[in-house]
Amino acid sequence: MGARVALIELTSGPPHVLLTDHLDGDRSIYIYRVDDLHKATADLKKRGLKKQQSLEIPMGPCSSFVTPGGQRIALYELARPGVLEHFLGRKDF
Repeated sequence: MGARVALIELTSGPPHVLLTDHLDGDRSIYIYRVDDLHKATADLKKRGLKKQQSLEIPMGPCSSFVTPGGQRIALYELARPGVLEHFLGRKDF
């Protein structure tokens, strides 16, 4: 895809911070892993959040939302568990 992404580990475990150059806008996107994307997406919709889009990230399917205050969030379901280990320690630029 040509995206440049850097993972920063602030602690010995999650959460991780990703810096990337391929997203529009100047607001951060908080991405959360959920066990059941369909259920979690339905729960957010019941709370009044409007789904922005469905997409795929390396770890699996993802749905993005914008809160009433303008914060961007996304939920993903881990469908490809080995992907993170594939990227850890990789240096492409």
